Amino acid sequence: MVMSEHKNTKASGTIIDGKAVARNLRAAIKHHVDVLIEDHKIMPGLAVVLVGDDPASHIYVNNKEAAAKRVGMRSFVHRLPKNTSQDTLIALLQKLNKDKKVHGILVQLPLPKQIDTHTVLRQIDPAKDVDGLHLENAGRLASGMAGLVPCTPLGCLTLIKNVEPNLTGLHAVVIGRSNLVGKPMAQLLLKENCTVTIAHSRTPQLPHVARQADILVVAVGKPRLVKADWVKPGAIVIDVGINREAERIVGDVDFLDVLPVAGYITPVPGGVGPMTIACLLGNTLAACCRQNELTVPELR
Repeated sequence: MVMSEHKNTKASGTIIDGKAVARNLRAAIKHHVDVLIEDHKIMPGLAVVLVGDDPASHIYVNNKEAAAKRVGMRSFVHRLPKNTSQDTLIALLQKLNKDKKVHGILVQLPLPKQIDTHTVLRQIDPAKDVDGLHLENAGRLASGMAGLVPCTPLGCLTLIKNVEPNLTGLHAVVIGRSNLVGKPMAQLLLKENCTVTIAHSRTPQLPHVARQADILVVAVGKPRLVKADWVKPGAIVIDVGINREAERIVGDVDFLDVLPVAGYITPVPGGVGPMTIACLLGNTLAACCRQNELTVPELR
C-alpha cells in the first residue's frame, strides 16, 4: 500500500503525469460540451478579463482562450489598459454578470495597484465565479456545500485521487495557507475524510510535521524547500510551486532528492500546472449546467 507508514515497496517514486490527466479531463469536458450543444443548444461561455501588460498574464490568458475554444466553448477575452479605473472594471463585470452567453467570469491576477482585488472579486456573480474566489464560494466550500472551487487545489485533488481514489483516514499536510491554494486545498481534503494539518512558514519543526503526511501538498513559493528527509516513505507529494531558477522552472519540492522516497510525486513543470486550466474549463461547464438547471456531469 502506497500509504504504508513504515515500508516503501517502490525503489523510486512514480511520477504523476499532470499533462496526461489534464488531457483526459479536457476530453471528458469536450464530450459534455458537445452534448450540451447537441441536446440543449447551449454553448458554455468563458469570459476572461485582463488589465495591464504583464507578459506572464498575457500568456496565461492566451492559453485559457485557446483551451476554451478547443473544448468547444465560447471565449470572450477583454484586454484593458494598465490605467483602467476600478469603476470601469466593475462596470464591465456587471455587464458580464448579465450576459446570458457568459457562464464563467475570470479576472486575471495580479491587478494594477489602483484596483483593489478583493473589491473587484466581490463584484463577480458567485454563480459565474469560475476561479472560486468569491466569498460566497469560499463559504460554500468551508460549509461542505456545492459551489465553484479554486482551480489549482481542485486540480491537485484530481491528481491525488487519480493515484489513490479513497482518501478516508489519510493524514494530509498542506504547507501554505493562501486563499488561492492552501486554505481551499485543506477544505477539499477534509471533505474527502482526511485528517488535515495546515502548516506554514511559522510552523515549528516544519520538516517533522511534513514527515507525518500520507499526502503532502506544498504551495509556498520557495524553490526546493522540501527535501527527502521531510517526506514519509510512500507519501503522495503534490508540488504546486512555480519558481524561476537559473533560467528554468523548479518547484517547492527538491524533485530529484524526494523522488526515491515518495510513493507518487508531481514534477514541475508538467504536474499541477496543466490541471489548473483543465479545471477552469470544468468549472465553466459546471457553472453553465447550474445556470440552466441541468445536472452537473461527474468528470473525475
